[in-house]
Amino acid sequence: MSKPFTGTYDDLPTRAATGAFLAIAGLGALYAGGVWIQALISLSVGLIVWEIWKMIDDTRAEAGAVLAVAAAALLPSGGAIGGVMLLFVPVVGALAIDRLKLTFFLYSFVVLIAGYALLHFRLAYGFPTVLWLVLVVMVSDLAGYFVGRAIGGRKFWPRISPKKTWSGTLAGWIGAALVGLGFVLFGGSPLGLIPLSVVLAFAGQLGDIAESALKRRVEVKDSSNLIPGHGGFYDRFDALLGAAFVLFVMSEATGLIGVFL
Repeated sequence: MSKPFTGTYDDLPTRAATGAFLAIAGLGALYAGGVWIQALISLSVGLIVWEIWKMIDDTRAEAGAVLAVAAAALLPSGGAIGGVMLLFVPVVGALAIDRLKLTFFLYSFVVLIAGYALLHFRLAYGFPTVLWLVLVVMVSDLAGYFVGRAIGGRKFWPRISPKKTWSGTLAGWIGAALVGLGFVLFGGSPLGLIPLSVVLAFAGQLGDIAESALKRRVEVKDSSNLIPGHGGFYDRFDALLGAAFVLFVMSEATGLIGVFL
């Protein structure tokens, strides 16, 4: 059995300061809606597409930048045509990239759909829904970070993400359930929101693991160095994108998510 974490939290002040700034800016844009949320999500998704390109093929940064701009420009477009147009970036990128073509297509496709989903949720269900989703991911991530480091124990998926433990994973699920419970008690949401919160916490953890798998495959530590203490935008938002993507797929496939939201 693995030993509990015995190192230091030297990175915590930088992570906390940067995380607080991103949280305030992000929640402010989500609350304001309109052009603010469109600008924030479009910029973030564009940068993440660039990071994915750069991790896979860092010899032609200008091509990745063009795809990033295209992703940011296409994301605010609504309706069925806009959704189909989102395929432009994954398809063109996969054709143009030198290696791991399918990998670029899948990762950039999920990122774009997740960004589109966040805009859709804000428009269709309002601020409380995206606040709930963000809090589920944030609390799950924080609980997993601190409990996993404090307790340690058996690794969740050591080959892909050696730092994640079962103790941290379970703590993340409990934290997400508590967020759902808070919205049930104080927001009048149905009880079904509690298990849904746990499902999305797991989806967020899988989003984080998926990015870890990509970084391990291309042998990089961070997606970029754009955010102090966090690496890149993909490093910071991988879990939120994973949760948003799964919630969108569930919503589109069943049509029942609106009952809980």
